[in-house]
Amino acid sequence: MDLGLLQEFEFLGRLFLAGLCGAFIGYERANRRKEAGIRTHLVVSMGSALFMIVSKYGFADMIPLHGVALDPSRVAAQIVTGVGFLGAGMIFVRGQNISGLTTAAGIWATAGIGMAVGSGLYLLGVLGTALIFLIQIFLHRHFTWLRAPSMEHLCLHIRDGCTGLDVVRAALRERKLFISSFKAVPDKEGQIIMVDAHIKVPYGYDLADLLDLLKKDGHVLRVEIKS
Repeated sequence: MDLGLLQEFEFLGRLFLAGLCGAFIGYERANRRKEAGIRTHLVVSMGSALFMIVSKYGFADMIPLHGVALDPSRVAAQIVTGVGFLGAGMIFVRGQNISGLTTAAGIWATAGIGMAVGSGLYLLGVLGTALIFLIQIFLHRHFTWLRAPSMEHLCLHIRDGCTGLDVVRAALRERKLFISSFKAVPDKEGQIIMVDAHIKVPYGYDLADLLDLLKKDGHVLRVEIKS
């Protein structure tokens, strides 16, 4: 069989392996019903491998030409930039909460897996895939103390002026609910203060308990959680 044809089959095998690695990573994301699943990760990994193959081998016929200088890394370098734009589309900001960061990072890492396989670093690509998969599974199910606190937007009406405000702030601090930003506007008499605050809530904390805590406080006339 022609040597060039054998090399083409090897490149095709790299594409299939890269796609398989990407699908493996995407399987975990799909199980968690994330925006990017198996198909997205498969295409990203396979596309990255294809660009890597073209970058490394696609211009070999140009090397003998006089006055031609080639940089095999130029095409490959653009993969990172292109996937960065794709990953940015996975990130959603809702008020003070951000979602999609892990999925975006997974897309970015999947491109790296595809580049490794496309350049012929098979063991690195396969082991990298396994490591990313295990990290996503293991750190999702365990170590909940690693979870970042969420940010909740509260609107309160507090009576008794600054005295009532200090009581509410002390009650929140006792329960490890720290105030990130704070704005208080008193009424004309100075007896009722309208408070607009963003509070860091630990992972797993029941917001219903937070509402009950504030409603039971005699200084709080009204409380509302805004999305």
